[in-house]
Amino acid sequence: MATISSTGLGSGIDVDSLISKLMSLQQQPINDITKKSTGLQTQLSVYGQVKSALSTLRDASAKLTNPSTWSSVKTTSSDTSAVTVAASGTPATGSLSVEVTQLASAQSIAMASSVASTSATIGQGKLTIQLGTWATDANNNPTGFTAKSGSSAVNITVNSGDKLTDIRDKINAANGGVTASIIQDATGARLTITSKNSGETNGFRIQAEPGPEDTGGLAKLAYDPVNLPNGMTLALRAVNARALVNGLPVSSETNALNSTIDGLNILLLKVTPPVNLSIASDTDAIRKAITDFTAAYNAINTMLRTQTKYDSATKTAGTLQGDSTANSLASQLRSIVGGNTTLGGSLTRMADLGLDPGKDGNLAAGGTKLDTALNSKMAELKAFFMGVDKNSDANNGFATKLRGFIDGVLGTDGSISNRSTGIQSQIDRNSKRIDELNDRNDAMEKRIRAQYSALDTTMSKYSGLSTYLTQQLAQMNKSS
Repeated sequence: MATISSTGLGSGIDVDSLISKLMSLQQQPINDITKKSTGLQTQLSVYGQVKSALSTLRDASAKLTNPSTWSSVKTTSSDTSAVTVAASGTPATGSLSVEVTQLASAQSIAMASSVASTSATIGQGKLTIQLGTWATDANNNPTGFTAKSGSSAVNITVNSGDKLTDIRDKINAANGGVTASIIQDATGARLTITSKNSGETNGFRIQAEPGPEDTGGLAKLAYDPVNLPNGMTLALRAVNARALVNGLPVSSETNALNSTIDGLNILLLKVTPPVNLSIASDTDAIRKAITDFTAAYNAINTMLRTQTKYDSATKTAGTLQGDSTANSLASQLRSIVGGNTTLGGSLTRMADLGLDPGKDGNLAAGGTKLDTALNSKMAELKAFFMGVDKNSDANNGFATKLRGFIDGVLGTDGSISNRSTGIQSQIDRNSKRIDELNDRNDAMEKRIRAQYSALDTTMSKYSGLSTYLTQQLAQMNKSS
């Protein structure tokens, strides 16, 4: 806003100083409202921290009401070099004996004799590759072949100029369930072919149909020992893994027994005498969930105690001191953890787990009582935290009660949400009132300055007239 720098010259009054003091008085209500808004912003910020701490406690409570927390198991193997085990679900606790009598393998064949180099040509015609199962006699000699259900044979055309590398690449490009490679040693190069997957049904047969100009070279790449015994030689048979699980025979196309025992993944690594597998409740994981729960409770309890108290030594009050919503929240939380439940059998109060609330309201760290419950009262401990009483919510497990309570206070119509909304609304109203007062003060200052400017002009005129009259009277006195 523009000011008149000469204001007061005509009247002799220090108008700028006078207006400044008047407007300073008018600014005081704005300063008072601003101070209140600053305090409200601090309260809103603290309530944001309260929400965060409550959410953490809610999540910790939810974990203790999740069945998977209580079904967590720890698996061990007496010989991890032979058999490993991992939980994939919720297996029953106990022990298993696993004896591995055979590991799964994929069929692998190789050329009976090497060729000079990878650039050598073999012959021409057509190779047909079919996945399937080889029947064998007592000495493991092939006696017949059965095509794998759902698989189709692939045909590969070999031209007269195709080198060994070309044949390898054509086999791999055909996606017939096998992989071709070339091995080179001091004697030359040999083509090897291996099933992509292990197991009896993933064996394969290769039939050769030499072209009219072939002199029998393509037959070197055939594997059909029943009908053509002079083709490629067998390096490894396609066999299933075989084991005895608690004395019962099991078979698998791979070395992973992922469906033999519900909830367990067992991996066979080598043929071995019986290996003991142990499946026990993971008390360490459950202990951590309980420890996280108590830490989350203590965090919100400490926060509310600090924010609502009055420190007589420093004569300072917490940001939420006297706030009924915060005081009610702290009281309700203490009431829940200080209560009891009959669902946990011999475990009825937090004190039964060594989690007694102290003078400051914080839960203790547990100790031997918690150890005893984890080792011998797991079912009772589970009900103590996550139990649900259909007839009385007040008798629910402690984690269930806290989770439900926090969901309520943080909900859209919950006490914390309503209080935060109320504070924000008050801040918004104050901001609007400050804008109104600023507009009023601006208008007042303009009006006052205009009035003093007019007074200045009038006083200046009268001053000039007074000077003129004085001069005229003086002149008249001289003439007489």
